[in-house]
Amino acid sequence: MISSDFARLDAAVVAAFENVATTIIADVAGRRGGLDARIRSMTPGRRAVGTAFTVEVRPGDNLMIHAALMLAQPGDILIVDGKADTTSALMGELMCEHAMAVGLKAVVIDGAIRDVATLREGSLPVFAVGCNPNGPTRVQSGRIGGPVSVGGVSIMPGDLIACDDDGVVAVRREEAAALIDAAQAKVASESKRMLDISEGRLLYGWLEGALKAAGELPPDTDIAALMARFGR
Repeated sequence: MISSDFARLDAAVVAAFENVATTIIADVAGRRGGLDARIRSMTPGRRAVGTAFTVEVRPGDNLMIHAALMLAQPGDILIVDGKADTTSALMGELMCEHAMAVGLKAVVIDGAIRDVATLREGSLPVFAVGCNPNGPTRVQSGRIGGPVSVGGVSIMPGDLIACDDDGVVAVRREEAAALIDAAQAKVASESKRMLDISEGRLLYGWLEGALKAAGELPPDTDIAALMARFGR
């Protein structure tokens, strides 16, 4: 099945997340959407933000990935549901070079890749479960442009995808724009917190209330008194 019946993210929404860490995006998205840690960067130091172009393949077969490389648009991030199979690689140097030639911003595979040394010398961000020198078959049907499950997360074509050295996070297309202000506010908040730490202001404003809510600090005791008991 090959479907083109989905909407892509507005370019302005993608641009708003261009320099936002995946950790920030995951936090403002409710600490949801982060793919399982088994899917990790194979090309450390590279990040990307773009629109999900989804592919589902049979384990060890990459026929539909070849088709997807002919159909994806510049700015897309290729999201491959490879069923977490690592007995053979689904992509390598040649296919990743093809991906860059058509303007893909990154490749994310719930499966294996190969030619890792060469990919690390290139500029395409590649995320996968691992590597394997075995090549795939190219004979099995699959799906393009449908819902997939990658790294334990349900991803729809058109969703926002962000990836960096911390991993990959997905946000529903219809929810992404509403998170822009929250992401920018959290970036500012964390910058302020770093300044506070560097200048010796170490007490979190929320900590006392959280400890009381958890029953770890009596209602009639403040955190300053607790710190004094510990010689702080």
